Amino acid sequence: MDTHEFTVSTGDLDSGGRNYVFSVRAAWMRGALEEHEATAGGPDGKLEIRASKSGTDVVVHGTLSAVLVVPCARCLQPVTVDVRDPVSVLFAPRSSRAAGEAGQGPHSKARSSPRHADKEQEISSEEADTLPYDGETVVLDDLVRDELILETPSFPLCSEDCPGISPSLPPKDEESARRLHVDPRLSPLMRLLDPKE
Repeated sequence: MDTHEFTVSTGDLDSGGRNYVFSVRAAWMRGALEEHEATAGGPDGKLEIRASKSGTDVVVHGTLSAVLVVPCARCLQPVTVDVRDPVSVLFAPRSSRAAGEAGQGPHSKARSSPRHADKEQEISSEEADTLPYDGETVVLDDLVRDELILETPSFPLCSEDCPGISPSLPPKDEESARRLHVDPRLSPLMRLLDPKE
């Protein structure tokens, strides 16, 4: 996605903070989750946050609400997942994070960010809930996508006693069994063999 859906301008913020309400469009969720088994399952969701500035850092607190649909792990029927997740993260300028990482010694403990493990970005455990931003704009798109994925159950069930995929019932008689296993393209020939037709 080239355009960003959820952005906050740091120039509009001060230490007192400002409230934002974003619509999390169902179409955006479908696009953001296209490589995941979950997808949008209803009307648009909502991201309600309060963003404030602390020096050059931006503190974001709020709530993400959305409805997702994911296949049942047993029967593959759709399961509705109501997401209502608290969001709390600190955004720091990428330049200051890069300077901090450059100061780490070769033996300092570091681990990959859980939100951006694919980028192999090394951060310390104290910075686990700190994300970078560039320029004068904080972009929340990756955060929203990650929160939606994290709120998707790893083993979703349509019900606790879901029996799973039911095997097809066996044919009641020999004739039905014979017709069941015939290639449909051969059905005209089957009519020639059946004197009743």
